[in-house]
Amino acid sequence: MHERRIPEWLRHAPAPSVRGFAVLAGAEAIARGILISVFPLAMYRALQDASVVSEVYFFVGVASLLIGLSIPYLIRFVPRLWIYLVGTMMFVAGALTTILEGAGATIVGLSLTTFATVTTFVCLNAYVLDYVSKTNLGKYETSRLFYSALGWTVGPALGVFLYDWWQPAPFLIAAVAAFAMLVIFLVMRLGNGRLIVRRHTAPSNPFAYLPRFFQQPRLITGWIFAVIRSCGWWVYVIYLPIYAVQNGLSEQLGGMALSISNGALFLTPLMFRFMQRHSVRTAVRTGFLMSGLVFALAGMPHGFPLFAVACLMSGSFFLILLDVCGGLPFLLAVKPSERTEMSAIYSSFRDVSGIVTPAAAWLVLLAAPISGVFVAGGVALISTWALANKLHPRIGQARIAIESPTVIANESGSQIITPGAAT
Repeated sequence: MHERRIPEWLRHAPAPSVRGFAVLAGAEAIARGILISVFPLAMYRALQDASVVSEVYFFVGVASLLIGLSIPYLIRFVPRLWIYLVGTMMFVAGALTTILEGAGATIVGLSLTTFATVTTFVCLNAYVLDYVSKTNLGKYETSRLFYSALGWTVGPALGVFLYDWWQPAPFLIAAVAAFAMLVIFLVMRLGNGRLIVRRHTAPSNPFAYLPRFFQQPRLITGWIFAVIRSCGWWVYVIYLPIYAVQNGLSEQLGGMALSISNGALFLTPLMFRFMQRHSVRTAVRTGFLMSGLVFALAGMPHGFPLFAVACLMSGSFFLILLDVCGGLPFLLAVKPSERTEMSAIYSSFRDVSGIVTPAAAWLVLLAAPISGVFVAGGVALISTWALANKLHPRIGQARIAIESPTVIANESGSQIITPGAAT
């Protein structure tokens, strides 16, 4: 009798590749990009006060931070696979909830999508550290941004346009994209990640691993870079649309500006080459200094709203440069036995910035117009430029140089990264 053979891809799951993770990030970019400029407008329409909007974002950020820090503890009882799946379903539920009218539905929808973002981010970072070697982290960051470029470039402008045409439209698209994330994740068959031998005594609470983080200065510095970089994006994404509306400009300007800025994501391979040619340290310092200067210039009194918008758009180009290189100081310092815990710590930058930015804006708006928020953001970015001077001049240099001949040729992600290569 003819013996039937089970296909190889069913018997043994293929090793996840850089391309696979980049495609997953691309689906997330569509889900988040279509809503990133819509939520500030929806919140401002519902609450009619920039200070109240900042207050809501502040409390949502606090809750999201607590959830993100609790995920490593939760994974000890619930498989990482299910945590990620729950995160994607929260995204779907949040997008659909926002379709309902009223300030309450908008706040609940914002909360669910924010919680979903941090949940999937923690899990995905842990998977990446499981399956992508440190020598390929720079390539992964570049590929991730390249595959995400379409969602982040088209999404913000399209989302605002669809929101004006039919309010449920961008939220329905986001729900479909979030469901696509779930399908791609299942097809990749990541399971619960690689097994790493951990310390004999498990932390007894979600925050027991924080002392390990505070004992490692390189991790602290890398995390601060991520926080301040994210603060710059919060200022750009939330307060630029509100600034445009308050100064008589189109509601669609914020989304259009973000889409144009995100078009620079297609230049990430060139940014990566700039980082290779000079150094991670030089790229990080350039990004913080230039973005800080133009953000501060945008907030200076000049009476030309379009000039401020142009300055902020210029600053966003350097924020994208920081997206390429700003996370490497942290990721290169993570130990294999602490991947899940330190992924949660790293992912907290999004929530901490989501707390710090609206809280600072809340205080600034008590005494200054919204342009004062741009000045505050610029000062924070320039301060981080000074901190980046402490980075070792050759950080990541040898590891990035290993991949230099193949970065552009393999932008499609054709190179397969074996699980055993992860360190």
